[in-house]
Amino acid sequence: MIFKVMTLKAIQENPSNNLNFFLALSLLLLSMLPQAHAGEQDFIQWQTSNLQLLRGSDYELSDPDGTIITFEYANQWSHGDFFMFVDATRFSDGEKDAYGEISPRFSLGKIAAADLSSGIIQDWYLATTIEMGEAGLRTYLAGIGIDLALPGFSFANANLYLRHNPDLDDDTWQITLAWQYLFSIDQTKLVTEGFADITSDADPGFENNHYIAPRLLVDVSKLVNLKPENLWLGVEYSYWTNKYGVDGVNERAIQAQLKWVFL
Repeated sequence: MIFKVMTLKAIQENPSNNLNFFLALSLLLLSMLPQAHAGEQDFIQWQTSNLQLLRGSDYELSDPDGTIITFEYANQWSHGDFFMFVDATRFSDGEKDAYGEISPRFSLGKIAAADLSSGIIQDWYLATTIEMGEAGLRTYLAGIGIDLALPGFSFANANLYLRHNPDLDDDTWQITLAWQYLFSIDQTKLVTEGFADITSDADPGFENNHYIAPRLLVDVSKLVNLKPENLWLGVEYSYWTNKYGVDGVNERAIQAQLKWVFL
């Protein structure tokens, strides 16, 4: 209770600071999960959290070198699923940046108590996202999503959004893909995972952009006496054309990544 009161106070005292608001709201949501689980045994069907440390170079529209700390949380609940992340970036010149997203999806199959699967489509969703960042950035997305049953994949999903950015005169469309595929070579576990955002253009001056970030990670848990699949080491590649919608700004950045799964 004390934690929730302090979190709500942080939200009220920082209404103009998107980062403080986002962090406080995220912590409040996480603090509510144990009570929701206690009230209904299968409300949270599974959940996972991880921390990531990334170090990269060749970033565009900023200092070219930087370090990113990312917190991710995901769950599946009785009527859908939920994903959120927060990025805190520090560039080599001392500049800092913060960005995050909250993405709840609502399962049409579960809500209707009906089997909506067909072929490789497992279920349909009402998909929503709020993007928040520095300098008052806030963008709202809503649309339709699907879960895909692809052989060997832990998950694969696709969402089609109508994207509303108050700073643009027109709304845009966005397709978001996300995936994870676990495999082994001899006794070594590996995972390839990532996401892709494909966004349409808008007038004036916002160009269509493609942001694709695949990862390849190796399970190194046993090196520090952790359970399997708790610590991963590898690389992430940032492929971003017309970054932030800026014509001709193309990012090709390789990032070393350490990922610790702790829930």
